[in-house]
Amino acid sequence: MSGKSTEVLVIGGGYAGVMAANRLTLRGDVAVTLVNPRPDFVHRVRLHQLAGGTDPAVVEYREVLAGGVRLLVDSVTRIDAAGRAVELASGATAGYDYLVYAVGSGSADPGVPGAAEHAYPLATFEEARRLRPVLEAAPAQAPVVVVGGGPTGIETAAELAEEGRAVTLVCGGVLGPYLHARGRRAVARRLAALGVSVLEGPGARVTEVTADAVRLADGRELPAAVTVWSAGFGVPDLAVRSGLRTDALGRLLTDETLTSVDDERIVAAGDSAAPSDLPARMSCQAAIPLGARAADTVLSRIAGERPGNLSQGFAGQCISLGRRDGIFQFATKADDAVWFHVDGRLGAKLKELVCKGILRHLSGEAREPGGYKMHQASGATRHKLLAAGRTEAPAAVEQAA
Repeated sequence: MSGKSTEVLVIGGGYAGVMAANRLTLRGDVAVTLVNPRPDFVHRVRLHQLAGGTDPAVVEYREVLAGGVRLLVDSVTRIDAAGRAVELASGATAGYDYLVYAVGSGSADPGVPGAAEHAYPLATFEEARRLRPVLEAAPAQAPVVVVGGGPTGIETAAELAEEGRAVTLVCGGVLGPYLHARGRRAVARRLAALGVSVLEGPGARVTEVTADAVRLADGRELPAAVTVWSAGFGVPDLAVRSGLRTDALGRLLTDETLTSVDDERIVAAGDSAAPSDLPARMSCQAAIPLGARAADTVLSRIAGERPGNLSQGFAGQCISLGRRDGIFQFATKADDAVWFHVDGRLGAKLKELVCKGILRHLSGEAREPGGYKMHQASGATRHKLLAAGRTEAPAAVEQAA
């Protein structure tokens, strides 16, 4: 231990974890340790580019992490809340005074025969890195099927089609379910221009994946030299294995200050947090301010002050449509898409600004802890949902910026 008065352990070095760790250095008497299984920061919103060969999707932690944060390259296998310690995959243990639970999300169990064996998921760096050589080895005109009509599926289909691949996007429902109808039409036009075949509706639900085909609910069989699976996200089961209460998906249940309902020394942020069983949409747009809010909660408790409640605002959703096109779908602060969007080359530029801006937010907080300003919402919609006792998550299974 460092000898400082308060030890804070942050589990997970993604958007939420890095923001929380950086902000916690605001106090000089707090020692912050970030536990992450990789030595580099994964810029997750670029994983489709890693698969497409246009970006490595990683940056060095020294570019985004405060110098006062200790990086421990390891994985947490169990949280001992009673003992205020965690067990590590290396066999070591690490103690804490406060713990920030920011383990993020990954691929969900497809639940479809053959998908686990024959499809390539795209929710983590390791999965994207595994997919890239498979695509490189496939003939240029070999059919590629991308399963999932959300942002990850759309971005991957567009990226590969721009490479010259013959791509079919299987939505299993509607294309871009978050988008306003106008934005959805714009995305459909761009995908059509790239030559992507888009299959929507209940008949386009995948029922089986084989080594060379994808079978649909309506009986169609699509040839597939490579099948990419981007239909949904799950969260690690660390909280469940540690005996902490979670929602149905496995996200840590917290109150509106992001404090675990089981232990006030544990605070959650990002995709793995379920405040009041009403989690935000899985996205870096939510993860970064949630990381800041989690840090503020810990800092308030250290100072003997009452933590503030969650006030999460949104701006919309941006989607890459290859390297030369994109869309920024605007939304209300309550995260409801509105009619206005920006597409085309300007949409691509806005998406690139967002991707670069994410790193600027993190590195800015590293240089000047407490400098990041959260996008506040009025709270009225959330308060109404909480008052109504709503417990289902609002479209929280698809990752997007």
